[in-house]
Amino acid sequence: MESKELEGKVSLVTGASRGLGRAIAIKLAMLGSKVAINYLTSDKEAGSVAREIESEGGEAILVKAHVADAKAVKDMTREIVEKWGKIDILVNNAGIVKDNLLPRMSDEAWDDVIDTNLRGAYLCTKFALRSMMDQFWGRIINISSLAGLVGNLGQANYSAAKGGLIAFTKSVAREVGSRNITVNAIAPGFITTEMTDKLPQEAKNAILSRIPLSRLGTPDDVAELVGFLTTERAGYITAQVICIDGGVI
Repeated sequence: MESKELEGKVSLVTGASRGLGRAIAIKLAMLGSKVAINYLTSDKEAGSVAREIESEGGEAILVKAHVADAKAVKDMTREIVEKWGKIDILVNNAGIVKDNLLPRMSDEAWDDVIDTNLRGAYLCTKFALRSMMDQFWGRIINISSLAGLVGNLGQANYSAAKGGLIAFTKSVAREVGSRNITVNAIAPGFITTEMTDKLPQEAKNAILSRIPLSRLGTPDDVAELVGFLTTERAGYITAQVICIDGGVI
Protein backbone atom coordinates (compact mmCIF):
# COMPACT_ATOMS: atom_id res chain seq x y z
CA MET A 1 0.00 0.00 0.00
CA GLU A 2 1.48 3.35 -1.05
CA SER A 3 2.06 5.82 1.79
CA LYS A 4 0.06 9.03 1.24
CA GLU A 5 2.95 11.34 2.11
CA LEU A 6 1.66 14.02 -0.27
CA GLU A 7 -1.91 14.09 1.05
CA GLY A 8 -3.24 17.63 0.66
CA LYS A 9 -0.54 18.69 -1.80
CA VAL A 10 -1.12 19.98 -5.35
CA SER A 11 1.30 19.08 -8.15
CA LEU A 12 1.81 20.37 -11.67
CA VAL A 13 3.65 18.04 -14.05
CA THR A 14 4.49 19.41 -17.49
CA GLY A 15 4.61 17.15 -20.52
CA ALA A 16 2.60 14.60 -18.56
CA SER A 17 0.62 12.85 -21.28
CA ARG A 18 3.17 10.09 -21.88
CA GLY A 19 6.62 8.71 -21.08
CA LEU A 20 8.41 10.12 -18.06
CA GLY A 21 5.73 12.73 -17.41
CA ARG A 22 2.99 10.14 -17.30
CA ALA A 23 4.88 7.94 -14.83
CA ILE A 24 5.69 10.96 -12.65
CA ALA A 25 2.10 12.20 -12.58
CA ILE A 26 0.80 8.77 -11.61
CA LYS A 27 3.47 8.37 -8.90
CA LEU A 28 2.64 11.73 -7.30
CA ALA A 29 -1.05 10.82 -7.35
CA MET A 30 -0.26 7.48 -5.68
CA LEU A 31 1.50 9.45 -2.94
CA GLY A 32 -1.72 11.38 -2.36
CA SER A 33 -1.19 14.59 -4.33
CA LYS A 34 -3.78 16.17 -6.57
CA VAL A 35 -2.18 16.39 -10.03
CA ALA A 36 -2.54 18.90 -12.85
CA ILE A 37 -1.56 17.15 -16.08
CA ASN A 38 -0.01 19.60 -18.52
CA TYR A 39 0.24 18.63 -22.19
CA LEU A 40 0.23 20.25 -25.62
CA THR A 41 -1.04 17.92 -28.33
CA SER A 42 -2.76 14.66 -27.40
CA ASP A 43 -6.08 15.06 -25.58
CA LYS A 44 -6.50 11.29 -25.73
CA GLU A 45 -3.19 10.43 -24.06
CA ALA A 46 -3.59 13.12 -21.38
CA GLY A 47 -7.12 11.94 -20.67
CA SER A 48 -5.84 8.40 -20.26
CA VAL A 49 -3.42 9.56 -17.53
CA ALA A 50 -6.22 11.38 -15.70
CA ARG A 51 -8.50 8.35 -15.89
CA GLU A 52 -5.80 6.08 -14.51
CA ILE A 53 -5.26 8.43 -11.57
CA GLU A 54 -9.00 8.73 -10.91
CA SER A 55 -9.49 4.96 -11.14
CA GLU A 56 -7.13 4.64 -8.17
CA GLY A 57 -9.07 7.22 -6.17
CA GLY A 58 -6.87 10.21 -6.99
CA GLU A 59 -7.75 13.65 -8.33
CA ALA A 60 -6.47 15.03 -11.64
CA ILE A 61 -7.23 17.84 -14.05
CA LEU A 62 -6.01 18.48 -17.58
CA VAL A 63 -4.28 21.80 -18.32
CA LYS A 64 -3.44 22.12 -22.01
CA ALA A 65 -0.77 24.77 -22.59
CA HIS A 66 2.47 25.39 -24.46
CA VAL A 67 5.03 25.89 -21.70
CA ALA A 68 7.03 28.36 -23.82
CA ASP A 69 4.03 30.71 -24.08
CA ALA A 70 4.06 33.14 -21.14
CA LYS A 71 0.34 33.96 -21.28
CA ALA A 72 -0.60 30.28 -21.56
CA VAL A 73 1.54 29.38 -18.54
CA LYS A 74 0.16 32.28 -16.49
CA ASP A 75 -3.40 31.20 -17.33
CA MET A 76 -2.57 27.55 -16.56
CA THR A 77 -1.18 28.29 -13.10
CA ARG A 78 -4.12 30.59 -12.36
CA GLU A 79 -6.55 27.82 -13.33
CA ILE A 80 -4.86 25.36 -10.97
CA VAL A 81 -4.86 27.82 -8.07
CA GLU A 82 -8.52 28.68 -8.69
CA LYS A 83 -9.38 24.97 -8.70
CA TRP A 84 -7.29 23.75 -5.77
CA GLY A 85 -6.09 26.90 -3.98
CA LYS A 86 -2.34 26.49 -4.50
CA ILE A 87 0.57 24.77 -6.21
CA ASP A 88 2.98 22.90 -3.93
CA ILE A 89 5.00 20.82 -6.37
CA LEU A 90 6.23 21.57 -9.88
CA VAL A 91 7.91 19.02 -12.13
CA ASN A 92 9.39 20.65 -15.25
CA ASN A 93 9.40 17.64 -17.54
CA ALA A 94 8.15 18.98 -20.89
CA GLY A 95 10.79 18.65 -23.57
CA ILE A 96 11.37 18.05 -27.26
CA VAL A 97 14.25 16.96 -29.46
CA LYS A 98 15.18 18.21 -32.92
CA ASP A 99 18.53 16.54 -33.49
CA ASN A 100 21.09 17.36 -36.14
CA LEU A 101 24.79 18.00 -36.42
CA LEU A 102 25.46 21.66 -35.72
CA PRO A 103 26.44 22.71 -39.28
CA ARG A 104 23.13 21.29 -40.50
CA MET A 105 20.96 22.50 -37.62
CA SER A 106 18.32 25.06 -38.56
CA ASP A 107 17.74 28.18 -36.50
CA GLU A 108 14.19 26.94 -35.97
CA ALA A 109 15.42 23.64 -34.51
CA TRP A 110 17.72 25.50 -32.13
CA ASP A 111 15.07 27.99 -31.04
CA ASP A 112 12.26 25.45 -30.62
CA VAL A 113 14.30 23.18 -28.34
CA ILE A 114 15.64 26.05 -26.22
CA ASP A 115 12.14 27.55 -25.95
CA THR A 116 10.39 24.37 -24.82
CA ASN A 117 13.12 22.78 -22.73
CA LEU A 118 14.57 25.86 -21.03
CA ARG A 119 12.25 28.84 -21.41
CA GLY A 120 9.34 26.55 -20.53
CA ALA A 121 10.94 25.64 -17.20
CA TYR A 122 11.67 29.32 -16.52
CA LEU A 123 8.06 30.35 -17.13
CA CYS A 124 6.45 27.51 -15.20
CA THR A 125 8.79 28.05 -12.25
CA LYS A 126 8.26 31.82 -12.26
CA PHE A 127 4.48 31.55 -12.05
CA ALA A 128 4.28 28.50 -9.76
CA LEU A 129 6.69 30.07 -7.28
CA ARG A 130 4.16 32.72 -6.31
CA SER A 131 1.99 30.15 -4.58
CA MET A 132 4.94 28.33 -3.01
CA MET A 133 6.48 31.51 -1.62
CA ASP A 134 3.17 32.58 -0.08
CA GLN A 135 2.88 29.31 1.83
CA PHE A 136 6.60 28.93 2.70
CA TRP A 137 6.78 25.44 1.20
CA GLY A 138 7.49 24.01 -2.22
CA ARG A 139 9.25 21.40 -4.29
CA ILE A 140 10.57 22.05 -7.80
CA ILE A 141 12.13 19.22 -9.79
CA ASN A 142 13.63 19.88 -13.20
CA ILE A 143 14.11 16.94 -15.55
CA SER A 144 17.49 17.51 -17.16
CA SER A 145 19.59 14.85 -18.92
CA LEU A 146 23.05 13.33 -19.06
CA ALA A 147 23.32 15.34 -22.28
CA GLY A 148 23.27 18.47 -20.11
CA LEU A 149 26.34 17.22 -18.23
CA VAL A 150 28.48 15.60 -20.92
CA GLY A 151 26.93 16.68 -24.24
CA ASN A 152 25.73 14.41 -27.00
CA LEU A 153 26.53 14.07 -30.68
CA GLY A 154 23.91 15.79 -32.81
CA GLN A 155 22.23 17.38 -29.81
CA ALA A 156 23.91 20.75 -29.34
CA ASN A 157 20.51 22.41 -28.89
CA TYR A 158 19.17 19.77 -26.48
CA SER A 159 22.43 19.61 -24.51
CA ALA A 160 22.57 23.39 -24.21
CA ALA A 161 18.99 23.52 -22.95
CA LYS A 162 19.49 20.72 -20.43
CA GLY A 163 22.81 22.18 -19.26
CA GLY A 164 21.12 25.54 -18.86
CA LEU A 165 18.40 23.84 -16.82
CA ILE A 166 21.04 22.59 -14.37
CA ALA A 167 22.46 26.08 -13.88
CA PHE A 168 18.91 27.42 -13.57
CA THR A 169 18.18 24.83 -10.88
CA LYS A 170 21.18 25.85 -8.77
CA SER A 171 20.41 29.56 -9.07
CA VAL A 172 16.73 29.29 -8.17
CA ALA A 173 17.51 26.97 -5.25
CA ARG A 174 19.67 29.71 -3.75
CA GLU A 175 16.99 32.34 -4.30
CA VAL A 176 14.11 30.49 -2.63
CA GLY A 177 15.74 28.28 0.00
CA SER A 178 14.84 30.74 2.77
CA ARG A 179 11.16 30.13 1.92
CA ASN A 180 11.52 26.37 2.56
CA ILE A 181 11.39 25.61 -1.18
CA THR A 182 13.77 23.02 -2.57
CA VAL A 183 14.87 22.96 -6.20
CA ASN A 184 16.65 19.95 -7.68
CA ALA A 185 17.44 18.48 -11.08
CA ILE A 186 17.36 14.88 -12.22
CA ALA A 187 19.59 13.79 -15.08
CA PRO A 188 18.24 10.54 -16.57
CA GLY A 189 20.42 8.39 -18.77
CA PHE A 190 19.08 5.90 -21.30
CA ILE A 191 15.41 5.34 -20.48
CA THR A 192 12.99 3.03 -22.27
CA THR A 193 10.75 5.12 -24.53
CA GLU A 194 8.87 4.75 -27.79
CA MET A 195 12.05 5.93 -29.51
CA THR A 196 14.34 3.34 -27.91
CA ASP A 197 11.79 0.60 -28.64
CA LYS A 198 12.24 1.28 -32.36
CA LEU A 199 16.04 1.09 -32.32
CA PRO A 200 17.68 -1.85 -34.09
CA GLN A 201 19.13 -4.47 -31.76
CA GLU A 202 22.69 -3.50 -32.75
CA ALA A 203 22.08 0.05 -31.55
CA LYS A 204 20.50 -1.21 -28.31
CA ASN A 205 23.52 -3.44 -27.70
CA ALA A 206 25.85 -0.46 -28.18
CA ILE A 207 23.88 1.53 -25.60
CA LEU A 208 23.77 -1.37 -23.12
CA SER A 209 27.54 -1.82 -23.39
CA ARG A 210 27.96 1.64 -21.82
CA ILE A 211 25.73 0.92 -18.82
CA PRO A 212 27.32 -0.91 -15.86
CA LEU A 213 23.92 -2.20 -14.73
CA SER A 214 23.40 -3.67 -18.22
CA ARG A 215 19.83 -2.46 -18.66
CA LEU A 216 17.94 0.60 -19.74
CA GLY A 217 16.18 2.65 -17.10
CA THR A 218 12.41 2.83 -16.95
CA PRO A 219 10.09 5.80 -16.50
CA ASP A 220 9.16 4.31 -13.12
CA ASP A 221 12.82 4.45 -12.03
CA VAL A 222 12.75 8.20 -12.58
CA ALA A 223 9.29 8.63 -11.08
CA GLU A 224 10.39 6.94 -7.85
CA LEU A 225 13.19 9.49 -7.45
CA VAL A 226 10.84 12.39 -8.20
CA GLY A 227 8.42 11.05 -5.62
CA PHE A 228 11.12 10.92 -2.94
CA LEU A 229 12.34 14.46 -3.69
CA THR A 230 8.83 15.86 -3.20
CA THR A 231 8.45 14.45 0.31
CA GLU A 232 9.51 15.79 3.71
CA ARG A 233 12.17 13.05 3.77
CA ALA A 234 14.07 15.05 1.14
CA GLY A 235 13.60 18.40 2.86
CA TYR A 236 17.35 19.05 3.24
CA ILE A 237 18.24 18.25 -0.37
CA THR A 238 18.39 21.24 -2.69
CA ALA A 239 20.47 22.64 -5.57
CA GLN A 240 21.51 19.11 -6.51
CA VAL A 241 21.77 17.24 -9.81
CA ILE A 242 21.03 13.55 -9.36
CA CYS A 243 21.96 11.20 -12.18
CA ILE A 244 19.80 8.15 -12.70
CA ASP A 245 21.74 6.40 -15.42
CA GLY A 246 22.73 2.89 -14.29
CA GLY A 247 26.31 4.09 -13.68
CA VAL A 248 27.17 5.62 -17.07
CA ILE A 249 28.91 8.60 -15.39
